Amino acid sequence: MRKQMKPYKCEICGYIYDPVRGEPKNGIPPGTAFEDLPDTYVCPVCGKANITKREFVPMEAPSGRYRCVACGYLYDPKRGEPKNGIPPGTSFEDLPDTYICPICGVYAKIGKSEFIATE
Repeated sequence: MRKQMKPYKCEICGYIYDPVRGEPKNGIPPGTAFEDLPDTYVCPVCGKANITKREFVPMEAPSGRYRCVACGYLYDPKRGEPKNGIPPGTSFEDLPDTYICPICGVYAKIGKSEFIATE
């Protein structure tokens, strides 16, 4: 099991940096802890306003639930996905890298990188 990394939320706009997803489009690979981001990191939503790491706060009690950005499906670790062989209690971080959304992933191959942490 991998070390649990907390998501961080921008206090200005509400954007959530999720270390499970990273920001591949911005050169930040999945699995990059917030603490490991460079000091020059800026919020990808309000970065033009010069919002930096200091404007982010840890999500102290993240729910462990993740929402698909494409269809809104909510992965809940308490529930798991027994029909898909994922037992209750399986954290999102422990899902295989090949995991795809059970709703829209069948058609669009929406995978883990398209899920965001929820509060």
